[in-house]
Amino acid sequence: MAKTYNVLFLCTGNSARSILAEAAINNFAIGQGKFKGFSAGSHPRGQVNPFALDLLERAKLPTAGLRSKSWDEFARPGAPVMDFVFTVCDQAAGEQCPYWPGQPMTAHWGMPDPAGIEGTDEQKRKAFHDTFTALRRRIELFASLPFDKLDRLALQKQVTDIGKR
Repeated sequence: MAKTYNVLFLCTGNSARSILAEAAINNFAIGQGKFKGFSAGSHPRGQVNPFALDLLERAKLPTAGLRSKSWDEFARPGAPVMDFVFTVCDQAAGEQCPYWPGQPMTAHWGMPDPAGIEGTDEQKRKAFHDTFTALRRRIELFASLPFDKLDRLALQKQVTDIGKR
């Protein structure tokens, strides 16, 4: 049986981008069975953004179990060992991350914060949709990598390059 890779998506508030990435990798065929996604934040807001939940529900993706949580949960003994850790916001990328057991591969996949959009609900929904589409595309590229054919250095280059697309 093929290895299942644990992937942690980080953002400051863990209420929008990282939640959307977690849901995408866990619920689309692109990641099912190959990846187990998680999300966390350096300063979690304590609740998932309602526009993120609305988007996921409209996409018919499960939202049960999604919650805004601290990245400290994944640095504790007994936490799942991560294979990959991706920051999806610029602020989290610049913060001092906890020590991740197992020396996971890391990359920055920064994107604008849809929760920061001001305007009508429709404009906010569009911002969340655009962010979700971009994250899903990056995850599709990531999932298509030939993990068994790349050494660690080549794989690191590939996951870093995905964040630049």
